[in-house]
Amino acid sequence: MTALDTPTPVRREVRNRPPAGRVFLALLRRDLLVTGKELWVILIQVGMTPLFMLFVFSHILGGQGIVERSFANLFLPGVIALAALTTALQSTALPLVKEFGFTMEIEDRLLAPLPTSLVAVGKLVVATIRGLLAAVLMYPLGALVVGSAPWRLEGLPTALLVALLGAWVGGGIGMTLSTILPIQRINVTFSVIVTPIIWTGCIHYPWPRLESMRWFQVVTAANPMTYVSEGVRGAMLPDVPHMPAWVCVLVLTGMAVALTWLSVRSFTRRAVQ
Repeated sequence: MTALDTPTPVRREVRNRPPAGRVFLALLRRDLLVTGKELWVILIQVGMTPLFMLFVFSHILGGQGIVERSFANLFLPGVIALAALTTALQSTALPLVKEFGFTMEIEDRLLAPLPTSLVAVGKLVVATIRGLLAAVLMYPLGALVVGSAPWRLEGLPTALLVALLGAWVGGGIGMTLSTILPIQRINVTFSVIVTPIIWTGCIHYPWPRLESMRWFQVVTAANPMTYVSEGVRGAMLPDVPHMPAWVCVLVLTGMAVALTWLSVRSFTRRAVQ
């Protein structure tokens, strides 16, 4: 009898799983490239409502003497805050409604070798960058519409920090809404939530001047937009009554932490479902 030769086991090369940080940066790089290609869309998204509001208040109402010409300088910081928060909100809410809806594009991200929580954080980072970019672009566009704009170099770091925190808060709000609420009700909910955010966010007026309407001052204090508007306004126009900068930064930081936890948690639950 002849002994059968024992087959030599075939060694398979096992590829190491890429680090989560590398995958996260790759996804982030892809989203930023898409943002660069859609820059003109961001400009339209940023410019329509805020710039029309600036034009009406500065040229139409100002030209008729209904408001003072200097009101445009008071209004511009609020418009910058509006661009930062709402752009970030829309940059997370609207795409996630589509990706978790009929297209199910989110599955490509969820299949990546990356924790689901980091996928959510990546969405927040991209939305924040878009919101900050919108705020930066709004300044020259607003100055072009109004004809002039307040400038204070020493207030620039505070204004950028407040706009950054406001954009992160807006991204957290958008992700939370789009992952908690039913898809068929998301449009109605946006109208119900975004409209009060705009009109009670001290975009058109400084918060300290609401002392004669104490109840409304309390209502505006519950709106994150108020702290973005007041922070940017105080950095650009320190002589105008405004909230202290440290209050705005502290409140926005707390809101950003809370909304990050809530939005990532709701995103993870939705992804598992």
